[in-house]
Amino acid sequence: MITLGIECTAHTLGIGIVEDGKIVSNIHDIYRPINEGILPRKAADHHSEVFARVLSENLKKANLKMDEIDLVAFSQGPGIGAPLAVGISGAKYLAARFNKKIIGVNHPYAHIKITEHLTGLKNALVLYVSGGNTQILVNRPKNHHFYHVIGETLDIGIGNLFDTFGRAIGLEYAHGSVLEQLAKNGKYVELPYTVKGMNLVFSGLLTHAEQFAKNGKGKEDLAYSLMETSFAMTCEATERALFLTKKRTVIVCGGVAQNKRLQQMLRTMCEEDNVQFGVAADEFNRDNGAMIAYAGEILYKKFGARPVDYWKPYTNYRIDRMKEVFGKPH
Repeated sequence: MITLGIECTAHTLGIGIVEDGKIVSNIHDIYRPINEGILPRKAADHHSEVFARVLSENLKKANLKMDEIDLVAFSQGPGIGAPLAVGISGAKYLAARFNKKIIGVNHPYAHIKITEHLTGLKNALVLYVSGGNTQILVNRPKNHHFYHVIGETLDIGIGNLFDTFGRAIGLEYAHGSVLEQLAKNGKYVELPYTVKGMNLVFSGLLTHAEQFAKNGKGKEDLAYSLMETSFAMTCEATERALFLTKKRTVIVCGGVAQNKRLQQMLRTMCEEDNVQFGVAADEFNRDNGAMIAYAGEILYKKFGARPVDYWKPYTNYRIDRMKEVFGKPH
């Protein structure tokens, strides 16, 4: 079975191809806003402009033609409405034009499944950290395709925390990866630390860091302190969930999972607790089409496809609402 996957939830237009679980291509193009956040219309325009090229490059790399694709999978949400609409429109066009089956994929679910696949760690406690969200997840005992959220951010995602602070201190490209480099030369400054059981609150941390920046505190020190504090909070909540669930494995996935300091802290935590730790390569933690294709293949085998008209963008598509979309399996 050959599946084409389209990722389009935010700043990345990613397309990938998976054949029977094997990743055969994974190419993307990123909209990079300068001196501003992600503007939905600009992101959508970018995705529209590069869609045909990215698709063509994937097919060429995989040595395939659209006629040979069996299933078109796309990220249905959660995400930003305008770029999501571009991805779903492209998926629907391809499915209708080439008479292919089509399936929508929950974005966090795709991150989890590609990480399980690449690390070989199944049934793990999942820490999902991205721009728009931060969640601690476990799969349901009777159906591993559905997940419970047992802890999450109560305000903003950890990636948005970094991006917003980056804009506040005047970074031209305010992204977590840029802030990570800035933090390497910083020293610790005490900032608010707020963990509520297995839930997290980041807005107070952001407000204090911004106030310190306005008062002349060094950017490198604040970047370092912001990351150290938010990661410590995240590890505390994850470890509490680990003890509660008695899981023996932990995986981290999502865009912020690329951060090497977070990986180091989680790995140390797991070593101390004598559990396995897994994280995929950066290529599969950033938004990408291969994870959508892989997850789409899994979902299709379990639930089957739906008519083209069934699918629509789902901007607030929580992973614990997947059952509402797919219902019962075959």
